[in-house]
Amino acid sequence: MMPPPSSAPEFTQTTVRLGLLRPLLPETVASAAEDPQGTPPAPFAEEAACLSPQAVEKRRREFAAGRAAAHQAMRALNLTPAPILIGPKRAPVWPRGVVGSITHCRSCALAAIAPDHRFLGLGLDVEEDTPLASDLWPSIASAREQDWMTSQADPGRAGKLLFSAKEAAYKAQYARSQKYFGFDGMELSMDTGTGTFRATFTSDQFPYRGGDQLHGRFAIGAGVIITAVTIPKDAPEP
Repeated sequence: MMPPPSSAPEFTQTTVRLGLLRPLLPETVASAAEDPQGTPPAPFAEEAACLSPQAVEKRRREFAAGRAAAHQAMRALNLTPAPILIGPKRAPVWPRGVVGSITHCRSCALAAIAPDHRFLGLGLDVEEDTPLASDLWPSIASAREQDWMTSQADPGRAGKLLFSAKEAAYKAQYARSQKYFGFDGMELSMDTGTGTFRATFTSDQFPYRGGDQLHGRFAIGAGVIITAVTIPKDAPEP
C-alpha cells in the first residue's frame, strides 16, 4: 500500500529528500540534493552554454540545481567538480571515470555519481507526488501494469510511481545501450511492501536481451516520489 502524501515543512524538504534518496543507493554511490526554488550555484560556463538561449527561467533554475547537486556528489567522492555537458541525445556527458544520473522536478534536484569501475549505470528520477492523469495511463503502462495501478488505493499516484520507476530504469540502461525507446520497452513489477521494483526488457536492446531485468528501489515522502536503479559491474552480463 502506498503511503499518503506528506507535507514536510518547506525549510527541511531538501534535507529530507536527500535522506529519502540515500538508502536507495549502495554506500559506494555519492548523492546530493539542491532546491531549484532557492538560489543554486551557477553552473560552469561550458554547462550554461548547453542551454538554449530561449530556455525559460524555470528550466535554467532546474538545470543549475541539477548540476550543483552533481558537483556536490563529485566532491563527496573526493573528485574536483567538472563540467557535465549534454550529449547529442540530451543525456548528461559524465567526466571520465564516473557514471551518474541527474533528475529534477519543480521543487527538487537530485544527483548520484559512482566510479565506473564499480557500476555500469545509474538512474534516478524524482516526481511531484501527484496523481498521473488517467488519459496518460495507456501511453506509459501495459495492460498488466494498469491492472496493478487500479488495484492500488490511489491508482493515479500508483501511475506516477510506475512512470518514475520506468524513467529511472531507462536512464540506468542508457549508459550501456546508448538507446532510448518507448515505455513499452520495459514492463515493471512493483512491490510497495518492500519499496522495490523489477524492470524487465520486453525486447532486445543491445547489449540487453528481452527478459533481462534491472532492479530498483523507491521512496515516497516530503511531497515527492524518488526512484533509483543501479547496475553493479559484477551483475550478471546480459
